Amino acid sequence: MPTTEEQHNGTAQAGMPQNAEWSSYGESNVAFLKDCFQQCEDVIFYTFELQGGKKATLCYLDGLTDSAMLDEHIIEPLKQRYPDKPDSANVLVEDILRTVTAVKVTPTHSMEAAMEAILAGLTLLIPHRSSAGFTIDAIKFDKRGVSEPSAESVVRGPRDGFVETLQTNAALLRRRVRTPRLKMESLKRGELTLTEIRYAYIEGIVPPQLLAEVRKRLEGMSLQSVLDSGYVEECLEDMPASPFPQLLTTERPDVAASHLLEGRIVILVDGSPVALIAPGLWASFLQSPEDYYERHHFGTIIRWLRYICLVISLIGPSLYVAIITYHQEMIPTALILTMAKARSQVPFPALVEALLMEIMFEALREAGARLPQQVGSAISIVGALVIGQAAITAGLVSAPMVMVVAITGVSSFLVPHYNLGIAVRLLRFPMMILSGMLGMLGLMMGIILLMTHLFTLRSFGIPYMSGIAPMRKEELKDIFLRVPVWTEDTQMERDVSARMEVGDSRGRGGAST
Repeated sequence: MPTTEEQHNGTAQAGMPQNAEWSSYGESNVAFLKDCFQQCEDVIFYTFELQGGKKATLCYLDGLTDSAMLDEHIIEPLKQRYPDKPDSANVLVEDILRTVTAVKVTPTHSMEAAMEAILAGLTLLIPHRSSAGFTIDAIKFDKRGVSEPSAESVVRGPRDGFVETLQTNAALLRRRVRTPRLKMESLKRGELTLTEIRYAYIEGIVPPQLLAEVRKRLEGMSLQSVLDSGYVEECLEDMPASPFPQLLTTERPDVAASHLLEGRIVILVDGSPVALIAPGLWASFLQSPEDYYERHHFGTIIRWLRYICLVISLIGPSLYVAIITYHQEMIPTALILTMAKARSQVPFPALVEALLMEIMFEALREAGARLPQQVGSAISIVGALVIGQAAITAGLVSAPMVMVVAITGVSSFLVPHYNLGIAVRLLRFPMMILSGMLGMLGLMMGIILLMTHLFTLRSFGIPYMSGIAPMRKEELKDIFLRVPVWTEDTQMERDVSARMEVGDSRGRGGAST
């Protein structure tokens, strides 16, 4: 292995060399790389002699390279078994390929490609007299093991989840969909991060129009950095200003595989355990993988319960505010007397009371999510009980309002996808304001505006409410019901193709920047 005296360090400049050519004199290539990689202690240059007296230099990143593999498969074979050819001063490409015993050795004639390979963790072998360099896969680094996603836990079903390593995530998909028709294409985005993005689809099932649109938008992205799949998600959405998510997200390989089989496209981003699924439609956000692992009767009942709780979560406080403020005649006499007594000491109108309690509940929810897992849930529950009781005792809010907010909060937890849950929580506040100002009229106005937005929203050219508007009977069975698996047609190519309307409804040419 390299000794301290034989190591030279440096780092990359802000940009890649655009027109640098590979020189047949390895010393020039090494000097160029050292100049580019100045002041970077983790870039190692190690020069050694091949058998026969010729020299070569290894360039690699410390901490991303398997040192034992460098010794066993690169350095020692070249020192001991490289063919000595006194009549040739140059190092031949075929001799290197025969001598190096690493699995993946690729010749390169581009300085830009060589630098990109080094920054990706590959090892660069530079013979001092050769027409090419060689990138060698000797990557080794610490990574998180496959474990169950905490945000998508199930009682029954697989326990593995995506991790931050792209290759591992791709393997988890390939393990479930064992067909050569599963295709994976890659590209790199991010001027400074050069993050690899890989999108997977099943040939013959995915609609060609959808594939072309996803490819177009991915290739049209222009970002300085891509650190998570959230960066990509924002660039691919049809309507970024909408509060509703337009791509489905998941950390579960089984969920991603099931959507592949339905003709959708899964997008994996290196460094992110969250996969994106295109298109993301309304019905998909209210489905849980466990719906399909339990018996269909249970899945149907739970699905209905989710829809009911979604409505309660969205308009529960608004309905209470509207009735208490403007429509007391809708409440039975005995109940209105009880509520009037409870509100007699409250100095605020129902709208202010509801806003205060909802803001406090959201603050407790965020505090519980940010605190360590061992104490987060306890803080959320105890905090809600203590603050709610203290607010009632102090006369700031009434007991019925605390009960309404509590029911609303519990209902919101039944939304299986976090992104949709955020949208519902945000829309709850303008709904309450409209109800507090105009009563039931304001609430109905809010609902009409919301439904209009949902019915005009699209995801990759497909109506967001597809199956409901436009109505398609063959799709309704999997929106409100969980039919038995033996009656399902899992190949959704026909349905997705019928809904596809190619073209970017944003008028942005299909690419976000």
